[in-house]
Amino acid sequence: MGRYDDYVNTNTPISPRAPMYLTPEEQAAGINPNLKVAARRYLCPKCGKEFSLFQSRAVACKYCPKAGQRCPNVRCPYCDSEFPIAGFVTPKDKVDSTIINDYTDDVFNRWADRYNRR
Repeated sequence: MGRYDDYVNTNTPISPRAPMYLTPEEQAAGINPNLKVAARRYLCPKCGKEFSLFQSRAVACKYCPKAGQRCPNVRCPYCDSEFPIAGFVTPKDKVDSTIINDYTDDVFNRWADRYNRR
């Protein structure tokens, strides 16, 4: 019998607007669909390593001037390859990619403001 990973395509884009089940514990912790999409792990098509959009933005895009300006790409923190968010993280929908970009930019801007690391 195969592993669970053999049956699930981890690179299937997910819309933050799609119905998504949140456990009572997730709801109590303030987790929302945007967070689940941004924290989801994806496999890099080039190097095969796993990373999340948060990891990409925090590591690979950290010093890029476009990082906090609704950049349309996601970058692998291992091999530095770039892919469009629309079609990789979210479906090829401008609204979905804008929602996720705004969400991740807001998270990192709040973190920078809180810890004064801008």
